[in-house]
Amino acid sequence: MGACVAARYFVSPRGGRRAYPDIASALAAAAGRGRAAVVEVAPGLYEEALTVRGDVQLVALGDPGSVVVSRPGGAVLDAFGSVRVHGLVLIGRDADVVGCHAGTLTLEHADIRAHNGVSVHARPNTFVTLRDSLVLHGRALFDGSHGLVERCRFTDATDNAVAAIKGADVSVQDSWIGGSAIHGVRVSGARARVTGCRLTDTGRAAVVADSQAELDVADCVIDVVHAEAVMFVERSRGSVAGTRVTGAQHGVAVASGADPLVRDCVLSECHDTGINVQTSGRGRFENCEIHAAKNVAVLSTKGGAPEVRGCRIVGGNVGIAVVDAARGRFAQVGITGLTSVALRVHDESGATFEHVRVERCPVGLETQGNAGTTVDVTDATFVDFEISAVGAVGRSRATLRDVAVERGPVGFSVDEEAQLFLQDCRVKAVSAGGVAAFGKARLVAKNLTVTGSEAFGLYGTNAAWVDVVDSEFADCAFTGALFDGKCGGRLESCSVSGSQGVAVQHNGLVSLVSLRTSLPVTKRVAQPAGGPTTVINNYSGPQFNAAVYGAQLAWNNINAIQQQTSEDGAEE
Repeated sequence: MGACVAARYFVSPRGGRRAYPDIASALAAAAGRGRAAVVEVAPGLYEEALTVRGDVQLVALGDPGSVVVSRPGGAVLDAFGSVRVHGLVLIGRDADVVGCHAGTLTLEHADIRAHNGVSVHARPNTFVTLRDSLVLHGRALFDGSHGLVERCRFTDATDNAVAAIKGADVSVQDSWIGGSAIHGVRVSGARARVTGCRLTDTGRAAVVADSQAELDVADCVIDVVHAEAVMFVERSRGSVAGTRVTGAQHGVAVASGADPLVRDCVLSECHDTGINVQTSGRGRFENCEIHAAKNVAVLSTKGGAPEVRGCRIVGGNVGIAVVDAARGRFAQVGITGLTSVALRVHDESGATFEHVRVERCPVGLETQGNAGTTVDVTDATFVDFEISAVGAVGRSRATLRDVAVERGPVGFSVDEEAQLFLQDCRVKAVSAGGVAAFGKARLVAKNLTVTGSEAFGLYGTNAAWVDVVDSEFADCAFTGALFDGKCGGRLESCSVSGSQGVAVQHNGLVSLVSLRTSLPVTKRVAQPAGGPTTVINNYSGPQFNAAVYGAQLAWNNINAIQQQTSEDGAEE
């Protein structure tokens, strides 16, 4: 038996031989025969409501836009069965313009215009395809259905342009979505893939996943968004890959337990943040670039906890900020040319940084907050900074391992009641000093090297506590180590070398143990009563095995003049 040939019906408002005067009458005739049908529609305006049942093709004849079906109110086309619509303009108001109630519906080269309603409504357990079509004002709503959108244009939706809800599964490909009053694509308790699309000028997030949705965005361009370009909330999952965002309020936002994977994206000129993770949001961000974020390139706040790897931040204000009881892990990150702080950790937050390079930023790392504010940095480089490479204040705690600092005023500083731990760190070519401790801060350093400071290598003052061992201070123009005020602690198994300045200027409260130097050591306060005995072993330079008080030394000189100054300032 041969294949069943579809019956053909011709519709023309001008009449003609074997022509139906309206579409509804042709559809009724086709339904009466109970076989596949092709209904060809001549150009014209048809003011009617269409109900299409069975295996039916509706095809517009003539130029695009020449066949218009419209109603002043109510639905225009309801489909039941296997329905294909090609080339029609469908215009409705205050209702679903097109509804698929059962089976499948394909709209190709169609123009659907909804005023105060839904353009296309795919009801539960149906499959709707939109291809090469224009959707104006209304939205395509996939409600517990399947959908495929290809090469379509959605313009000026009064709501969301595309919505997938209640278990729907939708793919949106190579389409343009612009001017939506709310979202470009919303996925709520459903699954969607958005690929190769351009989204622009949306009132809220261009693409959003909520209510445990699954959303995958790939190779899209998103710009001029008044809120987030892509947003995951309410424990949603999914991915964003190969996508470029320009001019959004936030590039990618994650909140309320959502956990996406974002990779190979470029986020440029965001008005607030490039990446924004908060309220228990998670997320992995890999190999992304963030350019010229107006506020913060990467923000983790209010319980957020992202993982960022292989990202590059260029220009903008703040690089990475972890604040307000947030967390974050950051690795293989490069930050260049900011106007403020590269890395900021505040207010009971915790962050881990590994393999980080920061260039041309006023401040490298800034920590501030209570004792719950913690930072770990491993294998980092800070170069060409304007204020300090690392500064810890409040009661925060920062632990740095294998960190290199070069070219700027102060390498590492710790103030108030903060704690700074340095292991295998290096400071080079600073104009003010290598490491400084103020207030009641605590500084602990091992294998620290300071080279080429134009002032001091190590400075402790106020009531700070310093514990520095196995460290080296070389070519510091003024002094290797300077202690004043009530600063206490120890300097053990350290060396001070160079051709100018003094090795240590101290206040008598810091123990000098096994100090190796060829430079003089001077006091800054009078010797306390009953001070300890000082033992000096002079080899290539002196080694101090206890705190030094009132010593005036010179060595390796042909002529040496020693002067002692009394308390009233007169030379003796």
